[in-house]
Amino acid sequence: MHDGGWIEAFRTRVAFDHEARAAEQAVREHGLHVSVLDAAALRAREPGVGEGICGAIHWKDPKSVTNPGALVKGYARLFETGGGTFLTGDAATLRASGDAWTVSTQQGEISAKQVVLALGPWSDTVFEPLGYRIPLRAKRGYHMHYRPTRQTLSVPIVDTERGYVVAPMEGNRLRLTTGVEIAQRGAPPTGIQLERIEPLARATFGLGERVDAEPWLGMRPCTPDMRPVIGAAPRHRGLWFAFGHNHHGLTLGPVSGRLLAELMTGETPFTDPAPYRVERFV
Repeated sequence: MHDGGWIEAFRTRVAFDHEARAAEQAVREHGLHVSVLDAAALRAREPGVGEGICGAIHWKDPKSVTNPGALVKGYARLFETGGGTFLTGDAATLRASGDAWTVSTQQGEISAKQVVLALGPWSDTVFEPLGYRIPLRAKRGYHMHYRPTRQTLSVPIVDTERGYVVAPMEGNRLRLTTGVEIAQRGAPPTGIQLERIEPLARATFGLGERVDAEPWLGMRPCTPDMRPVIGAAPRHRGLWFAFGHNHHGLTLGPVSGRLLAELMTGETPFTDPAPYRVERFV
C-alpha cells in the first residue's frame, strides 16, 4: 500500500472547470486534501502523461495498492496469526440444522450458530434458495498489464471522460482497467471495452507491450442503490449478510467487517446500519 492518492484527468476545459469547483467544495465541507493541476503542473508531477489532458484533480488522501494479491494474502496471514482457520468447501451446501448452520467442506461438515454470507457476486447462490429476492447483479470489468514506454506513473490516473484507469503496479507494469460491461455472469469475455480504450491509453500514458496472455475478467457485485447489504437476514436466525459492495469492495471491506462484528456482538455500531439493511429490498 502506498501514499500519494490518485488523479482525475480531464480532456475538456468545461469538464475540468466543473469538477475543480466540486473539489474545492469538498475541501471546504470535508477537509480533504486536494490539488487542482493545470496541464503544465500535471506533467511536471507526472512526466509520463502525454498530450490530450488539459487539467487534473489530485485527491491526496487515499492510498493505492500496487499488488492487490499480496495485500489479500497479508490479510489472510493476519487472520491466521489471530487464531483463524481457512477451510475450503461449497457454500451452496449451507443449511439450517437445529439451532445452528452446517456447511460441507473438504475437511468434512462444520457447524456454527452464526454464519456470514460474503460471496460477492455469487451470494445469490445461497440467499435465493433460502427465499430472498435481493436485486444483486454483477457488473463485469477487464484489465491488462503493460510495460511502460516512458517514465511510469507514480499514482493511479483516471481518464475521466474516456472511462478507464491506468495504475502503476509492482514489477514496473501499468494496469489498464476498463469501465462497466453489462452481461450475464457466465457469458464469455468480449474484450470490446479493452480494444476501444487501449489506443487512447497507449498514446496518453505510454503503454507498451502487453504483459498478460489474456485480459483478466472480474465481476463487481452491485445493488440498485449502489450500497452494500450488511446486517442480519430477517427470516433466519444466525444468518448475516455482507455483500454487494459494488466497485468499492477493497475500500469498504475492513469497515464493513467492523460494522458487522458490532452488530453480531450487540455492541453499539459506530455508524447507522439502517442504510445497509436487506429489508430495503425484501
